[in-house]
Amino acid sequence: MAGTGFASTPPPPYFAVIFTNQRADGGDAAYVATADRMVELAAAQPGFLGVESVRGADGLGITVSYWRDEAAIQAWRRHGEHTLARERGRNEWYQHFELRVAKVERAYGGPVRQEGP
Repeated sequence: MAGTGFASTPPPPYFAVIFTNQRADGGDAAYVATADRMVELAAAQPGFLGVESVRGADGLGITVSYWRDEAAIQAWRRHGEHTLARERGRNEWYQHFELRVAKVERAYGGPVRQEGP
């Protein structure tokens, strides 16, 4: 999936949309292509700040997208192609999901360590 790694976000406050999901059984190339497309589309939306995403071998995935404000989140939710992808996710790709929206009040990082030879 595109958009992996650490998102580069501005100083808070901003918002995080946390999407935790359990994939249904079976691999699906259409899922991967759609996930990549959603990152591409989201990145083009006003107010988008970045995304971080991981998926375990058991199918559990967590994607956190960062947004300037709630209006940007709502605009993304109303995007036509995103709406179709959400419907397909509910009907085909996910056994279960949870979506949470949070306001980021503080953010900081740790040192970047270089691995040995």
